[in-house]
Amino acid sequence: MAHEVTVYSREACHLCDEAIETIERVAADVDATVAIEEVDVDEDPELAAEYGDRVPYVLVDGRPAFKFRVDESELRSALAA
Repeated sequence: MAHEVTVYSREACHLCDEAIETIERVAADVDATVAIEEVDVDEDPELAAEYGDRVPYVLVDGRPAFKFRVDESELRSALAA
C-alpha cells in the first residue's frame, strides 16, 4: 500500500525538523510505500496566511493528522491501515 504524507513547515523550525525525522523513521519501518512531501509555507503567501505559526501541520493521505508534534504510534497505525 502507498501513502502520502505532506508536511507544511518553514525554515528554522525545530518542531518541523522533529516531525520530519519522526515521519522518516516510521516510514522506513513500516511495510508500505510512503511519499513525504515538505511544503515551505513561507514560499506561498496564501499558505503563510493560512498556517501562520501553526507548523508543522501534517496531512496523511490528504487528511489532517498532526499539528506541532507527530505522535509516532498514531502515525505508525495510520500507515499500517
